[in-house]
Amino acid sequence: MSRRARWLTVAVGLLLLSIVAGLLVGPVHIAASDALRWLVSFGDPPDGMSEQQAAILGNLRLPRVLVAALVGASLSASGAAYQAVFRNPLADPYLLGAAAGAGLGATVAVVFGPATAFAITVPLAAFIGAVAGVGMAYGLGRSSLGSRSSTSLILGGIAVASFLTAVQTFIQQQNAETLRQVYSWILGRLGTTGWDDARIALPSVLVAVTTLWLVRRLLDVIEVGDLEAESLGLNVGRLRLVVVVAASLATAAAVSVAGLIGFVGIIVPHTVRLLAGTSYRQVLPLSVLFGASFLILVDILARTAVAPAEIPIGVITAFVGAPFFVLALRRAGRRSV
Repeated sequence: MSRRARWLTVAVGLLLLSIVAGLLVGPVHIAASDALRWLVSFGDPPDGMSEQQAAILGNLRLPRVLVAALVGASLSASGAAYQAVFRNPLADPYLLGAAAGAGLGATVAVVFGPATAFAITVPLAAFIGAVAGVGMAYGLGRSSLGSRSSTSLILGGIAVASFLTAVQTFIQQQNAETLRQVYSWILGRLGTTGWDDARIALPSVLVAVTTLWLVRRLLDVIEVGDLEAESLGLNVGRLRLVVVVAASLATAAAVSVAGLIGFVGIIVPHTVRLLAGTSYRQVLPLSVLFGASFLILVDILARTAVAPAEIPIGVITAFVGAPFFVLALRRAGRRSV
């Protein structure tokens, strides 16, 4: 068995174990055999399982696990893709204003939207805000600093993120009574996710991740440099646009249903590179699988560490991600010497 096949096997096995763990862990005890029989029977309660236990699995734990997997996979794949097209190991999915746009959209929905429809309006507004933020950053970078420069996109993203964050802060200050709701979303949450969130995120995540998977071989080419890639017949500008749009779409879908969960796009791709090599033929699919597993396991920790209360999942990823950011910074410094 090749090294690539071994790591794919490990990644798939870890994802399956993570899903099972996500279904079993909770205040209501459900036997592993009952949960597996419930899955095999496609939701029909097997003998020995109560209707309450089946409802907990079907309406609470399974959608939460699926949303965690979708969010983790999309953020990890987006991080790996951004790092390739920008040739910057510190790039992550919130680079181009997606997080700031989503935060502003969610804030507007909480402050001005109907209180009875937050479950629909907040994810939708966050998705629209994230896409708009990325569009503004890309347009600014392309028009002012040149479409060939990846640095221009990063600078455009910083400028747009600063502006959108300022607008969000102003709205929050004018509506202080909504601060708690806004911050609970900004810190990242999976505790209130359900099947509606999975249906909102799934189409965009599938389209985006499939697109990134199809161009994974070209990401190895673009990493060597724009001029070298163009000499091989690659349209660098078009590829960069496709990757940025796909990665931003995945990020927008993730933050729209789970809030702002940072560092996943740095932690997972860097771990994959350390373990399995730097080729994006391996990095991208393994980032998807390990990213899904990582966020499921982090969510388990978030809901059990201080049970019955929950730690915001974004707090845990930030705590874990800080050492990885330092590691990435040191590795980038060694390469530049």
